[in-house]
Amino acid sequence: MGKLVAAIALAASIVQPGSVAATRTPAGVSPRPQTLYSMPKGTIQAFAQDGPLVAWFAPSKNACNAVYVLSLANGGRVQLPDETTSAPNVTCRWEVVPPVGLAVARTSADVLWTLREASPVPFDYVLGASGADPTERRFKEVAHSPKGPGLWLGGVAGNGDALVYAVTNVAYVDEVACLSGGSCEMKITGGGVYRVMGRKPPPLIDGTTAAAEVAVASETIALVPATTVGKNGIPLPADPSPIEVRDLSTGALISQPMTLGVPLAIALSDNLLVSLERTSIGLRIAWYDPASGTFEGSVPVNAAAAPELSATDQMIVFRVGRSIRAVDPVTRRIRVLTKAATVPIGLSLEGSRVAWAENVKGRGRIRAVYVKGRG
Repeated sequence: MGKLVAAIALAASIVQPGSVAATRTPAGVSPRPQTLYSMPKGTIQAFAQDGPLVAWFAPSKNACNAVYVLSLANGGRVQLPDETTSAPNVTCRWEVVPPVGLAVARTSADVLWTLREASPVPFDYVLGASGADPTERRFKEVAHSPKGPGLWLGGVAGNGDALVYAVTNVAYVDEVACLSGGSCEMKITGGGVYRVMGRKPPPLIDGTTAAAEVAVASETIALVPATTVGKNGIPLPADPSPIEVRDLSTGALISQPMTLGVPLAIALSDNLLVSLERTSIGLRIAWYDPASGTFEGSVPVNAAAAPELSATDQMIVFRVGRSIRAVDPVTRRIRVLTKAATVPIGLSLEGSRVAWAENVKGRGRIRAVYVKGRG
């Protein structure tokens, strides 16, 4: 009954306005981190947020691994997947190895997560559940051989009512020649972006191709096409690379900006497409108009910047080690927001809330700073 009440509270929070109480920071003053949630015990492996919802993946040696979803609007919290039913559940006893992918969609409280198996055959399990339907859903086993051929996961993303994941198919150019001692050159042979729709088999979004990165915002998606094969078969984008912005429902191509270099990570908001790019003159964050594909600006960033980005129309966040930083796409100013206690997990931006997970002395917690945007 407790889970049912929590699920109802969580569903209600999605349609009711409101947010966690937060202290806004005056201009020119570094925001002070706040703890949104502390785990009684155990660590956090992955973190995501959307609207008033924050979600995290918590591995456990003595109990079930689980995904938790918390509403910052009213405190409703659910644990996924439901472990009280007789339905098969691979999440509970999985031997968790990084990375764990995680995405949440606020409209339905649907959550998508991935679990990796390193050997004997490398693969990522794509799984999901929701507050309204907490039974584990198994969407895809994205598997490839240790030498490279097979399916590769290109990431997961969530926003609003959309959850997506990307897949790339790698194959030998000539498998017979490879088996007989000849060339084992590999190529990209297919793939695309899939949209999770309840328990139905996720449909391929029309027009999408093999993708090394994927992002979603409102009614659009952005993907970085995987065009070449790197060491051990890993799919890679071109240098420079197009980024395809497509309609989420129809797959129609909206724009196709060309990057300055190799895109290592992307983020998408309603009016901003952002890419962390490795260029001939160093690492840069560049941004584009997703409607037209027009290049709008870029800034150089520290060579140690992690391949993680999150953005709204007014701000871009990234990290260098434990240092959490923001870029204003109008002024092109970079500033340090705060420094996490340990390496931030799942650093992301939702409205004015910059949030992440961190593990301190064997306990996980969700932290955030609130940053006032322009206007």
